[in-house]
Amino acid sequence: MKKRIGLFSALSMFVLLSGCGANTDNAADSSVAVEREESIAASSESVEAVTGASEVTYTDPEELKDSYDVIIIGSGGAGMTAAISAKDAGLNPVIFEKMPVHGGNTMKSSAGMNASATKFQAEQGITDSNELFYNETLAGGKNTNDPELLHYLVDNSASAIDWLDTMGITLNNITVTGGMSVNRTHRPSDGSAVGQYLVKGLYANVMEREIPLFVNSEVKEVVVTDDKASGVKVDFNNEGEITVSSDAVIIATGGFGADLEMVTELAPQLEGYVTTNQPGSTGDGIKMAQAIGAAVVDMDQIQIHPTVHQESSYLITEAIRGEGAILVNQQGERFVNEMETRDNVSAAINALEEGYAYLIFDAGVKDRVKAVNTYIEKGFVQSDETIEALAGQLGMDGATLAQTLTSWNETVASQVDGAFNRQTALNNPLATAPYYAIQIAPGIHHTMGGLKINSNAQVISTEDTVIEGLYAAGEVTGGVHGSNRIGGNAVADIIVFGRQAGVQSASYVQSKE
Repeated sequence: MKKRIGLFSALSMFVLLSGCGANTDNAADSSVAVEREESIAASSESVEAVTGASEVTYTDPEELKDSYDVIIIGSGGAGMTAAISAKDAGLNPVIFEKMPVHGGNTMKSSAGMNASATKFQAEQGITDSNELFYNETLAGGKNTNDPELLHYLVDNSASAIDWLDTMGITLNNITVTGGMSVNRTHRPSDGSAVGQYLVKGLYANVMEREIPLFVNSEVKEVVVTDDKASGVKVDFNNEGEITVSSDAVIIATGGFGADLEMVTELAPQLEGYVTTNQPGSTGDGIKMAQAIGAAVVDMDQIQIHPTVHQESSYLITEAIRGEGAILVNQQGERFVNEMETRDNVSAAINALEEGYAYLIFDAGVKDRVKAVNTYIEKGFVQSDETIEALAGQLGMDGATLAQTLTSWNETVASQVDGAFNRQTALNNPLATAPYYAIQIAPGIHHTMGGLKINSNAQVISTEDTVIEGLYAAGEVTGGVHGSNRIGGNAVADIIVFGRQAGVQSASYVQSKE
């Protein structure tokens, strides 16, 4: 019987150590520490809610071995996918996670996973193709995406959906996100947020394969021997670095959206924005790889998401718009094609004098997007039985908002949006009481830049050569999304390239035997 350390003891240990390490003489540092602990606590609540606290266990540090076939840094969607793929290919992998809980930013993902020409699309009569998916993603990325990486993402998206399905992770509820012309955003059957469902399923498969997953284990350095990745230096619970050897290393540490200093250094125009990122997204993997000669791309390309609840920094899923919601300004009027790409919708909101907008939707949207229940529980949502009464709560003119809704429902009926040329998510009128509103504004969401990789998920050096034994997947990499990410493509990215990193690292390790 393997010894395991439970979620709550791991979390308690982390909070205790964080408190001991705080600099009480520095008010700013203390404030950051409090914010970090509150965010960690929120993350642990999400893990408990989706998995059941009694079921979440992590490997005891006493079980650490001197070496493994492959070391995976990070336990988000990309990291767990890579570990599962490496294990299934015959390797002995290990996962190191610096936070006290697993899941990373994947836990906060909401919209779904984009994939083209899938079996679920075929079953539902949705016509799609890899070529269309590629072209729309390239257009969304302002034609700056790496073509090799984008082709690999698109061409392997359907098989990734199938792979998840074989493991009990079924994404057969399909919607649409901004910048897409057809429904290709795959969600859980009940329409709930994809992130928690995905993390639960991947974690279960990690545990089923008895892959060791260590938390509170911060990798500080990738070790290189003879120009090849050969292990890592890892610090357990701030007790000092330990060198663990391996034949390959996979970096899956996510982006740097929670390091606001790094964000504003690269994109000064984003100073003052809230971030939707979990506190562990601080760019560690990028910095570690750069220290051993890795190249980076697109580092200044940082996405803001248009619909973020500002007081909580909580992302409001794009699926609400995908299921029919509209955006209105403080005057109760539409001002943008709600299904435009994220950068364009964000720019339209920022151009408003008030700097914020409201998502307006009805009971039908609420029923189709289960995440709304979470927003209600958190106090983000205002509602009323009539649209005029809801307008009163929002400080709007009731007649204006009512006319906006009437005009919108006429648009749905005619399938022609003469005002803003919206062409998707026109399937359902907003006509079923009660009516709902959420105030939103843009927030820092995704860092498109990161480590330069090829389609084998191998990290490329500043000399434009492969760093042997070093792989990367997910938001830690750059090039896939170009200068703007389409909603639903991040989950596709972590699964497609997570699988590739696991498979290719296995091939590399086994070739050395």
